[in-house]
Amino acid sequence: MLSENIDQITICLFLCFCYLFRKYMFHSSIHLSTLSTQAATHTCLCRRKSSLVAANAKGQREEDALLENASQSNESDDISTDQSPEPPAPLKETSFSIGLQVVLPFLLAGFGTVAAGMVLDIVQHWTVFTEVTEVFILVPALLGLKGNLEMTLASRLSTAANVGQMDSAKDMWKMIVGNLALIQVQATVVGFLASIAAVIFGWIPEGNFRLGHAILLCASSVATAFIASLILGIIMIGVIIAARKVGINPDNVATPIAASLGDLITLSLLAGISTGLYKELEFNDYANPLVCAVFVALTPLWVLIARRIPSTREVLYSGWEPVIIAMAISSVGGLILDKTVSNPNFAGMAVFTPVINGVGGNLVAVQASRISTYLHMNGIPMGEPDPNPRKCPTPCTSFFGSNVNSRSARVLFLLVAPGHLVFLYTINSMQGGHTTLTSTFIAFYMAAALLQVLILLYLADWMVHWMWSRGMNPDNFSIPYLTALGDLLGTGFLALCFHVLWLIGDRDTDVGD
Repeated sequence: MLSENIDQITICLFLCFCYLFRKYMFHSSIHLSTLSTQAATHTCLCRRKSSLVAANAKGQREEDALLENASQSNESDDISTDQSPEPPAPLKETSFSIGLQVVLPFLLAGFGTVAAGMVLDIVQHWTVFTEVTEVFILVPALLGLKGNLEMTLASRLSTAANVGQMDSAKDMWKMIVGNLALIQVQATVVGFLASIAAVIFGWIPEGNFRLGHAILLCASSVATAFIASLILGIIMIGVIIAARKVGINPDNVATPIAASLGDLITLSLLAGISTGLYKELEFNDYANPLVCAVFVALTPLWVLIARRIPSTREVLYSGWEPVIIAMAISSVGGLILDKTVSNPNFAGMAVFTPVINGVGGNLVAVQASRISTYLHMNGIPMGEPDPNPRKCPTPCTSFFGSNVNSRSARVLFLLVAPGHLVFLYTINSMQGGHTTLTSTFIAFYMAAALLQVLILLYLADWMVHWMWSRGMNPDNFSIPYLTALGDLLGTGFLALCFHVLWLIGDRDTDVGD
């Protein structure tokens, strides 16, 4: 009976999404020329405002670097009889238009996390995962790279596109090359540090250290992070350029699409690379150290390229703190996953972990990117004292205010329940996991997912504004923290659900074996 109800709910949701997609495409085709005109107007106004901001904001070195070439090549366009620093009027976005632009990328990203969950459910029984259980600690840290690197890249480029810093081909290619080189440096360093964290977290509780396994973790982590970041970085750049050309706000679509393939690609690479390197341990001792040495040796090349581009030079020097701290937070979530999944009674948790973490991270990344763009276009200069300082927001002001950010928070929160129902039904239809979808399980799972997203959206409202007031660019700092907290909250709440379900007697771990 429950399965039939879920089928009916899912069919209704699918029909609704089809209707919304059809109406959205019709709406976009009618208003494409209007949006293009508005985008051009905002580009001109933002350039005029940015030239004034660059002269007054001492704490905005990164933004000055972003505008360095644009202000020189377009100096004649910036001359105007009206020199007043009036901010550009924001594009009109209703709850309906926000939902239309977000829902399809959100579903695409969700199905990507479902696929990643199915992969994790399968590979958790592979030899490398059972013999070197510390690989589980790498999973949230490496999957979190899409939040630390790709989503941060998407947020930076979305903001640059919205304020007109990627209009000329020369500026666009500089941004692309510099940012790709930057994320390769960050991916190599974060992958190396994630492997060290996995070794430490795995060694301290057990007191058993094996050098061969430690080098295996390092090689697998660095190779996976490097290759996955390169692939996803290229995809993200293409998405942002295409979204801008068709008149869609990149903030609404870039970060979810970054996650649609991010989890699946990263997890598949980790499983394949770690399995291949584990087999090499039986035949030679130099394969794993050689892999580490090759990727580390390429790092100076990426550093030289990133330093030559003004838009990434500042991030190269100052953008390490959020990435490294976020990696450490995600590694704690990985420790929880390792200790939970290693218990045969909770093996069913593996298939749901990428889903709950991915959905929460995707939604909060969209919100953080939108708030950051809003502040860049309409806020006072970053780091400047606010004549009307903003008080610490309450949940009521974050979700029930009249501004566009509160409106988008409500839309994103309302996507959680129907989205997870679709994803749960998909997992159940594919006979994935080791857990029957009883009404009790669905109730606990939905409570955990809703609480996770509620906390994340509230933290995004506070964190982005707080960082802006302190002179820290939210595009570079907020998303790594928020997505890492999403991994920790999602994994922790899900583990708590499985423990509570086990205590109240909802136990079945043989489903899907």
